[in-house]
Amino acid sequence: MVHPVPRAPKRSPLPSAAGSLAAPTTQVSGSQLPTVEEISAGGVVIEHFDGGLRVAIIARINRGGRLEWCLPKGHPEGEESYAEAAVREIEEETGIAGDILAPLGSIDYWFTVSGHRVHKTVHHFLLRATGGFLTIENDPDHEAVDVAWVPIEDLGRKLSFPNERRITDLARELLPEYF
Repeated sequence: MVHPVPRAPKRSPLPSAAGSLAAPTTQVSGSQLPTVEEISAGGVVIEHFDGGLRVAIIARINRGGRLEWCLPKGHPEGEESYAEAAVREIEEETGIAGDILAPLGSIDYWFTVSGHRVHKTVHHFLLRATGGFLTIENDPDHEAVDVAWVPIEDLGRKLSFPNERRITDLARELLPEYF
């Protein structure tokens, strides 16, 4: 799922095994900001509960001070694959361990921070919860301020971002194969 930004500066992709933040890929000229590439992995971790399915999501405070509910995600570390990073990040941010069932695709978006334009790509996976309990205490970056189980049918109303709602729609399409 690629959603290009009009008049976006040219960029060079990161090698798949590279770290989460690359050096600027464009030069500052006039009002143009340098652009960096950032990669994260995360996804939709699902468990059976009371005859239905629910998904663990996290809340973060955005730069404007608003609470946003989103899917857990984070940067690959070292030589981690995207799938390995997704499993680790979901457990760190939600407290829930999971096994990968299927890839859900990637989304990308742009934002500006600290004098840089950031092009972020997030690789998402569908996971089955295998253990743990909800907590944000293990989030090393302390980005998550809350965590919750949400019935899968309520995700569209709870998630803050349309691109993440589309990812959860893809997950729902795959559920008959796994649940």
